[in-house]
Amino acid sequence: MPLQTIFHKAAALKPGDPVAVVAPAGPFDRDSFERGLAILAARYRVEYSPQIFARQRYLAGSDERRAAELAEVLRDPAVRAVFCARGGYGTMRLLPKLPPPGEAAGTPSTAGRSGHAKALVGFSDITALHQWYQRAGLVSIHGPVLTQLGRVPVSTHTRLFSLLESGVPADPLRGTETLVTGSAEGPLLGGNLSVFTRLLGTPFMPSLEGAVLMLEDVGERPYRLDRMWTHLELAGVFRSIRGIVLGSFTSCEEREADYTSLDVLRELVVASGLPCASGFPMGHGDVNEPVPLGVRVRLDAGARTLTFLEPAVAVSA
Repeated sequence: MPLQTIFHKAAALKPGDPVAVVAPAGPFDRDSFERGLAILAARYRVEYSPQIFARQRYLAGSDERRAAELAEVLRDPAVRAVFCARGGYGTMRLLPKLPPPGEAAGTPSTAGRSGHAKALVGFSDITALHQWYQRAGLVSIHGPVLTQLGRVPVSTHTRLFSLLESGVPADPLRGTETLVTGSAEGPLLGGNLSVFTRLLGTPFMPSLEGAVLMLEDVGERPYRLDRMWTHLELAGVFRSIRGIVLGSFTSCEEREADYTSLDVLRELVVASGLPCASGFPMGHGDVNEPVPLGVRVRLDAGARTLTFLEPAVAVSA
C-alpha cells in the first residue's frame, strides 16, 4: 500500500465523551491502572470489560479474549477513543484475528463523515496496532498507556487531552542532540524499535516511503539495538524514509562497557546519512509526550525540533 498523502483522522473528542480501555498485550498492576483510570475518568466517560484483568502467563488473557475485546470497542460507534491499559507483549498475536482496521475503526472513505473512526492511544507493544492503523491510512496517538498515565507529569495529560480535542497542531517537541544535521518533512510513523522491526515483511506494515521515522525502546542492550537497526537497513527502510527522530532508550546500557547505547546509535545514524536528532521526550522514560502518528511533521535536526504541521483529529465545521 503506497504511503498516503493524507491520513484520515478521528473526530475530535469533547469532555464527557465515552471512551474505552482495552488490554491487548500484557497483564498489569491494578494500582497503576486505577491511578491512570482516575485521570482519564475525570475527563471522559470510561468503559472497560471486567475481563480486562484476566491473566494468562505473560498475557492479559487469551488471544481470543483480547482480540474480541479490541474488535468490539473499535466497531462500537458510541466509543469515541480507545486507550490501552499496558504494553508488554502480545499485541502482534492479535493482528491476524482482527477485522481490517478500516472496517473495525471506520473506513478512510467514510471516517470523516460518520465520525466512526476513533483515536487509538498507547505505545511500546501497542506499536503493532499503530502500524495496523497507518496501514489503513488512519492517524493514531503514540502516548502513555493507562498504567503509565499516573506517573507522567500533569503537563503530559494536558498535551494528550489537547491532541484528542483540539483542531490545531500539537506544540513542537525538542530533542537534546543533533546526530546528523539537516531537515525532513513527511508523515510521522514508527514507535517501539523492537516491535516495529518484527512487522517488517508482514502485511501489517504501512509503506514508509517519504516518512519521518520515530523510534524508542527499553531494556535492549546496545548490540541488540545494532542488530535491529541493521535489520532496518537490510530491509531498505533507510532508502525510503526522509529523517529519523529518536526518543528515549531507557535501560539500554551494557554494564561496565566503555560505550553507551547512544554511542552505538550515533554511529549507525551517521552511516544512514539521514537527518536525525535524539533525546525527544517520547517512550519509556519519566516523560512520554503524546504525538500523533500519520500527521505531517517537519524535523529540523540541527535545531533539534519536531514541528507538527496538522492536528491529530478532525474538528467539525
